[in-house]
Amino acid sequence: MTSPLIGGAELLERAVGYTLGTLRLVTPEALSRPTPCRSWDLAALLRHMIDSLAALHEAVDSGHVGLAPAPPTADLAADLVTRLKDQACQLIGAWTSAPRSTVSIADRQLTGAIVSCAGAVEVAVHGWDVARACGADRPLPGELAEQLLHLAGLFVTDHDRPERFAAPVPTSGAAQPGDRLMAFLGRIP
Repeated sequence: MTSPLIGGAELLERAVGYTLGTLRLVTPEALSRPTPCRSWDLAALLRHMIDSLAALHEAVDSGHVGLAPAPPTADLAADLVTRLKDQACQLIGAWTSAPRSTVSIADRQLTGAIVSCAGAVEVAVHGWDVARACGADRPLPGELAEQLLHLAGLFVTDHDRPERFAAPVPTSGAAQPGDRLMAFLGRIP
């Protein structure tokens, strides 16, 4: 298997495609439902996803990611989902047409491939979180999940736990790649 870091923009595109399919599950009634993300409801998760996509777009547009929070967004399901879909499409257009070789975040310089791969993990995993909050079992496609699982260990370390991620959840050796990924990130598959 080719390293996912080589095709970061392509991996991000596949993660966005998965998540776009999940967003169709969002209804106004679902916004107050809990998500697998500790202490977030679905509306908070969607707002976080909007912020994440904006940061990824900023990375490819300017080669820099600022750490200032994004302006607040509406809490209407249709507004949140429409904004996410629009941002996702613009993001993929930007990353596939003019990928960035380096991106600065605070005082660090990262390769564009690292940033797009981290974005792919973020987008796909939160797409799974959206499905779960909406009561759907929508596993990640196996190959995508396998590639993201290889990357997740680069981006999530013991230093990130328990603040940003819960402790890994045990899984069986026969678990699917998507279930292993979610378990590694502290989610119950």
